[in-house]
Amino acid sequence: MKKRKSKRIWFIAIPIILLLGYLIWQTYSQPSLKDIPGNFEEVAFVRNEQNKGGIIRIYAVTVQDPSVANYDACADLFPTNDFNSVTTVYFFDKNSPYPTLLTLESPHYDTEKYSALHIAKRRGTD
Repeated sequence: MKKRKSKRIWFIAIPIILLLGYLIWQTYSQPSLKDIPGNFEEVAFVRNEQNKGGIIRIYAVTVQDPSVANYDACADLFPTNDFNSVTTVYFFDKNSPYPTLLTLESPHYDTEKYSALHIAKRRGTD
C-alpha cells in the first residue's frame, strides 16, 4: 500500500519538476541586446505617464557595427502592450554623436545634431 502511494507521488512530482526546470531554463535563456549582431546598446528611454490609454515608449539605441546589425531582431526585444501602445526605437551609429535624452514630443530628439540610421516601430494589439 505504501509503495503504491509513493509511486503516485513520483508520477505527479516528476512532471512538475521537469516543467519548473523548463520554465527556469526559458527565463534565463532569452536573447538580449548583446546576443544580436551589431553590438547594440540602449542609451536613452522615455515613456508617457498615461496608464489608462496607449503607452508610448521611445528608445535610443547605438549600433557599433551597422553593416551586420539586425535592427528588426533588436526592436523585437523591446516591450509593447495591448490597447494601442507604440514602441519606437531609434538606432544611431555609436561612432557618431547620438542623443542621451529623448522627449515625448516629435521628433523626440534634435534632428539637426543627430541622425538616426534606422527607425523601428512596434504597435500593440487591440
